[in-house]
Amino acid sequence: MALPKWERKARTFLCVFGLCLSVYALYVEQSRERDPDYRAMCDLGESVSCSKVFTSRWGRGFGLVQFFVDKDSLLNQPNSLLGIIFYTLQMGLGMFVSKKAVVFLVFSSWVSVAGSLYLATILTFVLGDFCMVCVSTYIINFALLFTNLKRRGAIEGMKVKAG
Repeated sequence: MALPKWERKARTFLCVFGLCLSVYALYVEQSRERDPDYRAMCDLGESVSCSKVFTSRWGRGFGLVQFFVDKDSLLNQPNSLLGIIFYTLQMGLGMFVSKKAVVFLVFSSWVSVAGSLYLATILTFVLGDFCMVCVSTYIINFALLFTNLKRRGAIEGMKVKAG
């Protein structure tokens, strides 16, 4: 059993799209910090505003890191920077067909989905906002989990067949 033929193309598309969204989110956050009047393309109204979300306390360290370190600590990074790291690792490790790589891919995907569910809850019930960029990354994270689970199944199938 080989890796699904669609898997590499899907991973590349999802990771590149996720990277683009994360870079854009970082740009919006930094632009808004420099200029409070900055209006992002994704700011469509009072309750549809990505810059409002990115600059909220939940836009850095998931709103949790600041309870453990200073708000301006090097450890309290924007969620978008964490996304850039995540999608880069997903793409890079996706090039390797190994059990160790797939374990990390699946584990990190589960963590990203948990983070997505947490942030979606904050978005809906605390901020009362709709962020197109955020929701798009949540969808990408679920799709990457699906892709990684399919990869894991294929790699486990290879091991059984080879053994």
